[in-house]
Amino acid sequence: MRRRGCRQDYKKPRHLPAEPVPGMKAEPDGSNARYFHVVIAGPQDSSSEGGTFKLQLFLPEEYPVAAREVCFMAKIYHPNVDKLGRICLDISKDKWSPALQIRTVLLWSQALLSAPNPDDPLANDKPEQWKTSKAQATETARARTWLHAINM
Repeated sequence: MRRRGCRQDYKKPRHLPAEPVPGMKAEPDGSNARYFHVVIAGPQDSSSEGGTFKLQLFLPEEYPVAAREVCFMAKIYHPNVDKLGRICLDISKDKWSPALQIRTVLLWSQALLSAPNPDDPLANDKPEQWKTSKAQATETARARTWLHAINM
């Protein structure tokens, strides 16, 4: 199942670096070389610890000049992830550089799970709770992890 908002119409082949990313697995799709299946383990000591998160990674035709697109497939309670699973990262906006490797993008996506940033939200319904009651927001995120990202 593909989420709305994530592109899926790529044709040129691209490959992930041979060096594995700790806590992550990324494999190219058999029918579309610009589309990758990614699995990220929730980082220790975070509200997503113990979770296994499936993501989609797409490389636009203009890649590496244009930033890649990453979407969470599992529901996640996070101020930097919207209800469609799209991720808000500095490196996907004004700080993108063609020098950034896919490995770096995956590491930043994993780090986002440990460090929610309510001051740069993508999900308008969540940043206030992260700012006013971080403990409650963390518990909600942990509950969502257990509900949607355990045993995936």
